[in-house]
Amino acid sequence: MGMAIRRGIVIVIGIILQILLSLFSYLFIGEIFAVARFLYVILGFLLVLNLIKNSKSYSYILPWIIIILLSPVIGSLLYVIIGRNKKKSKILKNITKMTKESKKYLLQDDNQKDKIAQNGKIKYLTDYSGYPASNNNDIDYYSLGDYAYEDILEELKKAEKFIFFEYFIVAKGKFWNSILQILEEKAADGVDVRVMYDDLGCISTLKSSYPKELKKKGIKCVAFNKLKPIGGVIMNNRDHRKILVIDGKVAFSGGINIADEYININSKYGHWKDNCIKISGDAVWNYTVMFLTIWNAFKNEDKDFMKYKFDFSNKKTNSGYVIPYGETPLDDDITGEDVYLNIINQAEKYVYIMTPYLIIDTDMINSLILATRRGVDVRIVIPGIPDKKMVYMVSESFVEPLVKGGVKVYRYTPGFVHSKVFVSDDKITTVGTINMDFRSLYLHFECGCYIESLDIVQEVKNDVIDTIEKSRIISAKEATPKFFKSICQSLLRLVAPLM
Repeated sequence: MGMAIRRGIVIVIGIILQILLSLFSYLFIGEIFAVARFLYVILGFLLVLNLIKNSKSYSYILPWIIIILLSPVIGSLLYVIIGRNKKKSKILKNITKMTKESKKYLLQDDNQKDKIAQNGKIKYLTDYSGYPASNNNDIDYYSLGDYAYEDILEELKKAEKFIFFEYFIVAKGKFWNSILQILEEKAADGVDVRVMYDDLGCISTLKSSYPKELKKKGIKCVAFNKLKPIGGVIMNNRDHRKILVIDGKVAFSGGINIADEYININSKYGHWKDNCIKISGDAVWNYTVMFLTIWNAFKNEDKDFMKYKFDFSNKKTNSGYVIPYGETPLDDDITGEDVYLNIINQAEKYVYIMTPYLIIDTDMINSLILATRRGVDVRIVIPGIPDKKMVYMVSESFVEPLVKGGVKVYRYTPGFVHSKVFVSDDKITTVGTINMDFRSLYLHFECGCYIESLDIVQEVKNDVIDTIEKSRIISAKEATPKFFKSICQSLLRLVAPLM
């Protein structure tokens, strides 16, 4: 914790210095040239118009509009430093470039195109978002990180060519130490071992020099979007993905990070309810390309991704489809939210959801309520024990309109729900890293896995039902806050997109 505090202080000082310096420059110029003050107002107004024109979500940009209109100078300055950071970051520009280049590796099998064209949800992901669907996959679903732990270790031990490892949080402990021991052994045997973690996600768990430590062990390592006090400052766009690819044969993903609480060791928030999936089949390729795209934005060492693709042509096909997909804040698409909205809007019988955070825009609120009004059984499970109290208070503010609109919301009383799951009509599920909050939907790099017409859908449904049975439904009375709490929630909700 002391390491995180020290790094945090340096970052905060850098932010304050940049803001003060820029503000001083603006005020100094404005004091000398009266016309400059007028120009600041005009520029602020133009910035607001640009936000409205290019917004992915009005709910998301509303705080920025208010801040800029109240104080054109300070508001515009904050937006340039925080809100538009991706336009200044060299690494984020590299990711944008690599994402465009990697599209040539994500091609849909011609034999599937005619069938896919008749399915709107799949067609959206394959044709518009550019992630191919496949129907020759074996999938294992783990309803807890505890259950995935041993299988992850066993699959790592089988690695012969490469291990690609990308996680938001890596923390020293039983989970990571067990993995690291295998990674060291494999690297010594000549296996190409690559580790990528988010620098902010690991600010309290790993030293800033940790990539050098791994390099000494023969392990290549990248700390994603490294925090710096000057230049990059806030760097809102984090790598929240969880991807593990082994030899192109097997991929793991889901909600779990690599820290002991994710396998219920020393959890501070009661029972840690999370999940994981293991895939073997052509769908592994989607995860491989996602990893290599970001990795090569940093390292640029792979001229041809195809050497990492495993041939599953002899694998038996089935009637269902699997589509691992990515979410990036660097384009105009909102793939993660669109997948969720498609499931809600096309549900006929039920939609069951598990999410650690519930900070959503008006489109999502209206879709959930409209689903209940057309007779769909909509249920959402949120944590009973919060990991971040302020964020939890914001989540609670969204519970009120949902419950009063007919949505059933439950608190997982044994502890903290970290699963990010949608399941609908015994036919569709998506499992991944995408929380129902502004950060996941608009700011982070994320990944999910859309699955249709496979047995795993029933497994996910059973898991959600089992979780609901251990949870307590929130009544309309409980969802209605008292006066002062309502005021606090309203203020927090206003700034939620900035958090």
